Amino acid sequence: MASSEITLEAVPAASDIKAADWDACANPRGGLEKLDTLAPRELHSCAVSKPTYNPFVSHAFFAAAEASGSACPRTGWAARHLLARLGNDIVGIVPCYLKSHSQGEYVFDRGWADAYERAGGRYYPKLQVSVPFTPATGPRLLIRDGVDRERIGSALASGMMALCNATGASSVHVTFAREGEAKFLGQHGFLLRNDQQFHWHNEGYATFDDFLTSLNSRHRKAIKRERREAVAAGITIHHLTGSDITEDAWDAFFAFYMETGSRKWGRPYLNRKFFSLIGESMSRDVLLVMAKRNGRWIAGAINFIGSDTLFGRNWGAIEHHPFLHFEVCYYQAIDFAIQRGLKIVEAGAQGEHKLARGYLPQTTYSAHFIADPDLRRAIADYLKRERAYVAEVGRELTEAGPFRKAADEA
Repeated sequence: MASSEITLEAVPAASDIKAADWDACANPRGGLEKLDTLAPRELHSCAVSKPTYNPFVSHAFFAAAEASGSACPRTGWAARHLLARLGNDIVGIVPCYLKSHSQGEYVFDRGWADAYERAGGRYYPKLQVSVPFTPATGPRLLIRDGVDRERIGSALASGMMALCNATGASSVHVTFAREGEAKFLGQHGFLLRNDQQFHWHNEGYATFDDFLTSLNSRHRKAIKRERREAVAAGITIHHLTGSDITEDAWDAFFAFYMETGSRKWGRPYLNRKFFSLIGESMSRDVLLVMAKRNGRWIAGAINFIGSDTLFGRNWGAIEHHPFLHFEVCYYQAIDFAIQRGLKIVEAGAQGEHKLARGYLPQTTYSAHFIADPDLRRAIADYLKRERAYVAEVGRELTEAGPFRKAADEA
């Protein structure tokens, strides 16, 4: 690099950053798969392994969210993407938004906001470091290969705190971070928070039937019955990716998304233009699982394809059939992951009903900088108790999972 001095700046749109620079930081060619297993002080000397790719931190995804108007100042997502430069080279990025609410995040802090405002504080605006509307784990300190990762990471951590002060924000929330990143930020004054999702893990299965064999008899029979009944009304299931995803398919999927999203949230977060934009720039990273009956699409789920993970996102339907949700969202995702040799299916936020379908508890991580020392102390105490609770629930749910145990072999 031309200069050893790190400079920081915040920009108001992903489009202000060249896609090549963003992606060189977000999905560097060398990959850093071992990040999660390292102590914070080991980050800079981490061994390089095979390349990894996370579609949600790509420039194309952020550009689509912002250019479509889904994530923009009008909707309460004002971009303040933090850049670290060495000379003229962008070596680090933190995707960051100045927010006037706590919607579309999936790590819930409304209780913190209410308590602070009852005490006379002002919680909003706050800074949110995340992928808009996307509860999927991935890198949040995006750092280019070939630089001192600890040094750049430390500069970005300090930069987030400085940006918090400069914008008058109450706090910074780094959500769905990798474990190693969260612990690294913990060394820089952030509070650590744990939560839980349900993920499916590929244990080297060659077929869906191989996966079923790993389950106990009761759950194996239940899944077979659910898969039969899901398509019993003459329903066929189709996988669309790449050029197979036409604008007609997006129209159908958006109708499903709006129907289900309106019932669940009142107003869905993503607009129709967003889907066309990712269709133009990311179609190879998208899997639409679509259900058809009597010649028309009736339900669908959108997934994003990473190098080792299938990320399940939104689902919707205009006809309702028993178990179709489970088939389209969970079983078809497992089938696809097995066919592609993917290691993990992340099925999105919440949902203990996923446990019986082979998705086990997985801890998720976030890091929070709270500017007010009194609020910080109160939240730190709360998080200590919450982490213990999340860990215990995870242990109990894992033990109650559907997989065969030694006693089942006898």
